[in-house]
Amino acid sequence: MGPDAFRTAGLAEALAELGHRVTDVGNLQISAESLKDASIEKIHQLPESAVWIQTISQATLAAAKFADIPIILGGDHLIAAGTVPALASHASEMNQPFFVLWLDAHPDMHRLTTTQSGNLHGTPIAYALGCDGFEGSYPPLLARIDPKNICMLGLRSVDPAERALIADLGIDAHDMRAIDEGGIKAPLSRFLERVAAENGRLHVSFDVDFLDPDIASAVGTTVPGGATFREAHLIMELLHDSGLVTSLDLVELNPFLDDRGRTAQLMVDLTASLMGRAILDRPTRAA
Repeated sequence: MGPDAFRTAGLAEALAELGHRVTDVGNLQISAESLKDASIEKIHQLPESAVWIQTISQATLAAAKFADIPIILGGDHLIAAGTVPALASHASEMNQPFFVLWLDAHPDMHRLTTTQSGNLHGTPIAYALGCDGFEGSYPPLLARIDPKNICMLGLRSVDPAERALIADLGIDAHDMRAIDEGGIKAPLSRFLERVAAENGRLHVSFDVDFLDPDIASAVGTTVPGGATFREAHLIMELLHDSGLVTSLDLVELNPFLDDRGRTAQLMVDLTASLMGRAILDRPTRAA
């Protein structure tokens, strides 16, 4: 129901008002006939998840070739196991480096052997990095992402195995304490400068739980202390100003937990900010 909630909140209309031509290709489906017996004890819905990853990956590749900025709507954050490798593969075809801005309370860097919950929405980045343990369970990886090309903002729920992997791989990760101490603009600006310097393609993967639950309650994995309304809008506006974003995930919106559609509307407003909506024009001033 998450993608339909974005539609109901007027995502396409908001983008069209900004002058973008929007094509909604509809929801994806999988069939029972496509499921294989790939179950692992304590891992939830592995056969279904593997087929979803394959389906989303193929659709994302097609969208990347069709649209200037494909926007992929979830569902939970497992969709990134399909979107991120597919977009990395497309970037390779374009002969450009691929970068990921991960806006999430969680790094989602569990392997199948380290997850304690068995919930596969905690695995997409580990899979996209090419970590061991996914062979034979997830589809063959289309393209591996470089850990040096990931920036994570807003972390505040990180398990020990994920923390160790972040440190081992040298991922540019910023928890909310770092943001509270130094602000959100500096780490984002440094990352965007790198993307621009390397002529990279930038994918933004935006989980509702990046936001503080006081302003975005419609998510099943709320973690207190998330990004504020002003911080989130600043990020979106800086991303727009950079002109670097080439694709976007919007995930984890649960309309059954929403209060009169407020979270869905906030996510639409933030997406509109990323795509060009501004309160005031800010002309460049001579020094």
